[in-house]
Amino acid sequence: MSNTLNIVETAINAGNFTTLVAALTAGELVETLKGEGPFTVFAPTDEAFARVPAATLTDLLKPENKEKLQAILTYHVVSGKVSAADAAKLTSAKTVNGQELTIDASSGVKINDAKVVTPDVEATNGVIHIIDAVLMPAAAAKIG
Repeated sequence: MSNTLNIVETAINAGNFTTLVAALTAGELVETLKGEGPFTVFAPTDEAFARVPAATLTDLLKPENKEKLQAILTYHVVSGKVSAADAAKLTSAKTVNGQELTIDASSGVKINDAKVVTPDVEATNGVIHIIDAVLMPAAAAKIG
């Protein structure tokens, strides 16, 4: 399925990524993910964000926590376009924030502890894999 929208536009159009889009806006990463790419984004749904304590999420969206929010969001992004078939052959992938994600394709595809619920959502500047949890980099405080 071909898409004429970039990653951010695709997420907005889908309707179940309002928290992710709000976080990208607060983290000033919208323009980056509208850029040329290609990017691979592991995108948590609103339902996944709902499992993060509300106070933690509210705190992360404050301007003074922009760097921490950016670290968490860039942990969901891999440079280049990695399809689900490609990801299934890997055991890890380096994120834009510099840390590694663990990939386990032994029973479906899991990224760290998050299950890929919808793979290969095409965008003009990359691909989105919809996941059921918010990924947390090692340096960030454990949330959720």
